[in-house]
Parts: sequence; C-alpha cells; structure tokens
Amino acid sequence: MRIARVGAAGAERPAVVAADGTLFDLRPLTDEIDAAFLGSLGSVDPSTLPVLAGPVGAAEKCRFGAPITRPGKVVGIGLNYRDHAAEAGMSLPTEPVVFLKAPTSVSGPTDDVVMLPGSTTTDYEVELGVVLGRTLRGVTDPRAALSAVAGYVLAQDVSDRALQLERGGTWTKGKSADTFCPLGPWVVTPDELGQGGPGAVRLRLTVDGDLRQDGRTSDMVFGVGELLCYSSGLMTLEAGDVVLTGTPAGVAMGRPEPRPYLRHGQVVEADGGVLGRQRTRVVDPDAPVALDEEAAAG
Repeated sequence: MRIARVGAAGAERPAVVAADGTLFDLRPLTDEIDAAFLGSLGSVDPSTLPVLAGPVGAAEKCRFGAPITRPGKVVGIGLNYRDHAAEAGMSLPTEPVVFLKAPTSVSGPTDDVVMLPGSTTTDYEVELGVVLGRTLRGVTDPRAALSAVAGYVLAQDVSDRALQLERGGTWTKGKSADTFCPLGPWVVTPDELGQGGPGAVRLRLTVDGDLRQDGRTSDMVFGVGELLCYSSGLMTLEAGDVVLTGTPAGVAMGRPEPRPYLRHGQVVEADGGVLGRQRTRVVDPDAPVALDEEAAAG
C-alpha cells in the first residue's frame, strides 16, 4: 500500500494511493496518519474503502502533504554511504553517526524549502526514510528490528553546512529549520519495495534539471536493520518516528569550489522509484520580491 495525506496545507485527508492513481478515503478508519494508525497498518484492506478521488490518475492533480501527521522524532544518520564518506574526505564510520532533526522541520514533497536568513551554504540530501510502526527499545536482532517498520518514505535531509560544521554547534543545529525535511509523497509498506527490500532502492536528485545525486541503498555502510538496532540502543523508537538513513554522493559540500549550494528560485527534484517523486522550490527569505511575484500576491 501507499499511504498519503492529500489536500490543502492544514486540511490534508488520509488516503490510500492505488497504482493507477485512484485515491481511497482512509477516514472511515482514521482521521490522521499518526502513531496509532501506523501501528495497525497491517490490518487495512483498501478494497473496503470509499473512493476519495477518481478516476484513474486523480492523484496527479492533488497536493500531497507530508504523509505522517507529525513524527515524534526524526533521527538522522550521517556518512552512511561509502561514496559520500569518500567525497567528504572522511573514513568510513565504525558505528553509525546519529543526530536529530526537529519534527517541525517536516514538510510536504512539493512545499517550498525556505533557507535560513543570510544562508549561503544550504545543501540537499536525498534519502531513504524509515517509518516505525511499533516501539523499539534496545533491540539487537536486525530482523526483529525490521519487523517493526510500518513503511518507507522518500526524504530530503536539507542542511545548512555552516551551522552544521563551522559555527560551534552540533549537526542538529544545521538540520532542524522549518521545511528542512521534505517527506513523501507517500509511505509505502515494506512489500512494495520488492525482493531487494530497503537495500535495493535507487535514489536520485536534480537541481534545475542537473543530476547531482544518483545512488543505491546497497552502498550503505549500515543497513536499515542495523541502524534501527543501534538507534534503539540510544533512545526508544516509537510508532510514527522517522529514521533517515543517510545520503549518497553528490551533495554540494562534496563538490569542488565554488560549491553549488542552493540558491533562491532553484528547483530540487528527488526520485525514489516506488517511493515517488518530490519537487521543491528553494526560497531565500532575503531575496527581493520580483514584480511578477508581487502581482501574483495581489
């Protein structure tokens, strides 16, 4: 299944997205895609749900919000791709690098990414996100950890590199601004990933059509089960929490000077195959308002 929230910002409705684009209404079962619902996801039968929007292809005309109402926490993993560690000039980690992103950083897959005022080092990172369906605490068996996964989601771990690395703070400091965690368009249940599972997902990202990232989760240093075991030994993971599993090579920080950090008006597109696609516009709050933007605002 593909579970989503569709509609205007602040008025999204929970839905199942069929392969042909038909939307089925989840409101007979739940008003929100939250921890309680994710814990019961396995019992949902889409064939019993009323049609929310049809006919075929209706999903293409809808706005998708973040597919989870509000994660309890967003756990990030750094340097978890071999090629990304190499471009950063760092040794492969011997254990996962863990940080947190504020839950308020979560936004929808087509919402604007708003840079922090004065930022010149805003970076993109396409990632596989893991959505928990039940509590994990101190788990040591990766297979048992995977059984707690409700689904997977396409994510971006937007980062202000100066705040992250240069200004006396932790990684969390540069990763938690509002809109710095686009999620969606949907959460896919584990069976949707096919035989290869979370270790065989292709992740791509372009900026203004220029391919910047193109990697596969098979390049991860630590697999999803290992990451969940390690993280659950540091903190309790609960239903609705999201774990971001790292990014492949190609980020702006890893490129030669002048590094192509994000700028006002650029369009970032991410593609995760069955996980769906994102298209976000970069907004610099300090940029002058163009005349056509003023006219559109009325």
